[in-house]
Amino acid sequence: MGNCFKLSLIIGCSLIFTSHVYSKEINGGADMSKLTSISTILTKPENYYKNPTTITGTVVKVCQKRGCWMQLATDKSYDTLTIKVPDGEMVFPMTAMGKTVYATGTLKAIEMTLEQTNIRLERQDKPTVEKPMTFYRFSPTGVTIVD
Repeated sequence: MGNCFKLSLIIGCSLIFTSHVYSKEINGGADMSKLTSISTILTKPENYYKNPTTITGTVVKVCQKRGCWMQLATDKSYDTLTIKVPDGEMVFPMTAMGKTVYATGTLKAIEMTLEQTNIRLERQDKPTVEKPMTFYRFSPTGVTIVD
C-alpha cells in the first residue's frame, strides 16, 4: 500500500471514531469528579443547597424562547428535574433534546402554597394534592452536552 492510501485510511478512521463523540461545554463544562445521581440528591436535598455537585440526565425539554432552562429525565422512571439559569447567563441549544447532559451546580428548593402546587400539577396533567409541596430546581455553573 502506498503512504498516501495509508494516511487517508488513518484519517478516515479517525473521523469515524471522533464523529460519534461530540460534546459541547458551556461555561467551562461540568466537573465530572462530583457526579451524583439525581435520586440520591433528592433523598437529602438539603445537603446540596450549598455544596456543588454534578448531575446527569437526558434532555426531554428545552426553553424555546431564550434557552434558559432544560428538563432532564432522571435516573428514576418518569421523574424530571429542571436546570435553570438567569436569562442570558448560559444558552441551552434546542439541539440538546435527547442528548445526555452533565451539569455542575447547586439545588434550589421552591416552597409552594397549596394553590401554586395544584396549578403546577394540573399543568403537568398530574392529580392535585391536599398539602403544599416543595419543588426543586438545579442552578448550574457549568454544563457539558454529550451526543
